[in-house]
Amino acid sequence: MGKVTGFKEFQRELPKYRPVEERIHDYKEIPEEFPAEKLRHQAARCMDCGIPFCHSGCPLGNFIPDWNDLAYKGKWREAWLRLSATNNFPEFTGRLCPAPCEEACVLNIPETPIAIELIEKMIIETAFDNGWVVPEPPAARTGKRVAVVGSGPSGLAAAQQLNRAGHAVTVFERADKLGGLLRYGIPDFKLEKTVVDRRVKLLEAEGIVFKTGAYLGQNIPAAELKQFDAVVLCGGATKPRDLSIPGRELAGVHFAMEFLQQQNAAVALGEQTTPISAAGKHVIVIGGGDTGSDCIGTSRRQGARSITNFELFPMPGKGRTSHQPWPYWPMRLRSSTSHFEGVERFWCINSLRFNGAAGRVQSLVTTTVEFGKGTDGRPQMQPVPFSEHEWQADLVLLAMGFVGPEANVLLAQLGVELDKAGNVKTDGAYRTNLANVFAAGDMRRGQSLIVWAISEGREAARAADLFLMGQTALPTKGGGDMLRV
Repeated sequence: MGKVTGFKEFQRELPKYRPVEERIHDYKEIPEEFPAEKLRHQAARCMDCGIPFCHSGCPLGNFIPDWNDLAYKGKWREAWLRLSATNNFPEFTGRLCPAPCEEACVLNIPETPIAIELIEKMIIETAFDNGWVVPEPPAARTGKRVAVVGSGPSGLAAAQQLNRAGHAVTVFERADKLGGLLRYGIPDFKLEKTVVDRRVKLLEAEGIVFKTGAYLGQNIPAAELKQFDAVVLCGGATKPRDLSIPGRELAGVHFAMEFLQQQNAAVALGEQTTPISAAGKHVIVIGGGDTGSDCIGTSRRQGARSITNFELFPMPGKGRTSHQPWPYWPMRLRSSTSHFEGVERFWCINSLRFNGAAGRVQSLVTTTVEFGKGTDGRPQMQPVPFSEHEWQADLVLLAMGFVGPEANVLLAQLGVELDKAGNVKTDGAYRTNLANVFAAGDMRRGQSLIVWAISEGREAARAADLFLMGQTALPTKGGGDMLRV
């Protein structure tokens, strides 16, 4: 794979980022252009490792060494064909995926993995630039009708796969535009929405019907789905985890998605202000994950006076722990571009109460905590004595993750069962308790990665196609032959 001695000759290199003082004044994507020749050097580093452990790290089963080798040889069209065989939307994963494949790369044993995500992005963008990515409608239709609920990455993947199988697919999206969290959750400085629009136009040209503003169970009754031969639920895990402490009702305390959605909508409309604004305010972001990072970067661009980030759990180390050896995904300290734009980060911080005046938040009281083992062997949190602290806060953003799909009337009207975690319950074939209703993505598995959402959408589509036709030629993870019942 690649150049036999490439991993010895070339060092891992990634694109440079636009300077902080420049990028915090706009919402354009942050990475600078990366020369094609340098990209070929990165692809050349893919060694002949014998067993491609990167496959085990990728939920899609991408043929990573194959397209690395083709990129190194400058065979870009062939590389794109190999990449698109397993990944419907590499332009999304190439920008947003945390790259578990790189953690599983053999060259990550010395912490210098192949720049897989970068190569993936370059391949798909080269394909778009050369006009290779064109609509591919099916040669024939089956006469079957399928509804997909939700237009996030899992819904779009399921829709494209089912359409490729020849079914007439209709996607219902409750928002005014398509993309789910790709549209209204991910900031433009990580994913410009022209990238989403470009793909949606292709899907429409392939014959998929999209209905926006279609909130099933609200403005459209769930009974509307009875006209379809199969239904795939891909509504995501959009119910945010709340913080039930005194003062939660004060104005100025918001869920992260309220804040991020408004900014994304403002960027799309060319507006300069939003109803929830960090401009000139002391901002506290509670939650240390990707959503918290997005709130930090957005607050900086809005002109926050200060930004403070709290995480309940201890600060992870920079390296691997003994119980998370290579090639497994490690819980290590990760810093995004937003963190380098200006924020104070604190770990082991537990929020106690919000203080305010005239109905508006003014401060947050916290305590430092430490973790030990309880009698049951599980981590147990204890407050550190005399560690209470009051922090000035004009805006508090709750970014503590999501706890499952919203308990809306759609699931109740359909009679879909939930599991103990509150997610849609399915069997091993992505089927719910209803014979013709399937589920995929975060709605089924809980909050997860975009690459998992695409993988689940593909797998649920394969299961639905098998149900409808008694056989399926849709590929499973990493390929797959025709399956019959």
